[in-house]
Amino acid sequence: MQYGKSQEAIDRLTAEQRRVTQEAGTERPFTGEYNDHTEPGIYVDIVSGEPLFASSDKFESGCGWPSFTKPIVSANVNELRDTSHGMIRTEVRSTHGDSHLGHVFPDGPADLGGLRYCINSASLRFIHRDDMESEGYGKYLDQVEGK
Repeated sequence: MQYGKSQEAIDRLTAEQRRVTQEAGTERPFTGEYNDHTEPGIYVDIVSGEPLFASSDKFESGCGWPSFTKPIVSANVNELRDTSHGMIRTEVRSTHGDSHLGHVFPDGPADLGGLRYCINSASLRFIHRDDMESEGYGKYLDQVEGK
């Protein structure tokens, strides 16, 4: 499967999805569609479709945004230094879509690597486990089985 950013994909975004992914915005805490989402499947970039996070790596961090311990494919996630808002943080962007996803922090579950990928729901599209094969993501089924 080929992943990439296209004007057509950007034109399909809602105003909030565009603000978050294209302008490095942040949705308000506890308002995102996937904050309390617990169904089995994967989360992909809303712009490019590249696989980003699995439901089996999602955890409740209490921060108000979906939180994950690691990406499905680390090569699909770029980590960049972010010094905006008077802080030093690590921004997370999709590799192929160059979408702003959120930030990663070193305060995740220690037994699962210690990272918390704090991700905006507006940058994601969820693909349920039952639809993964038909949508071309079958090779990632092993990352969501049993959940």
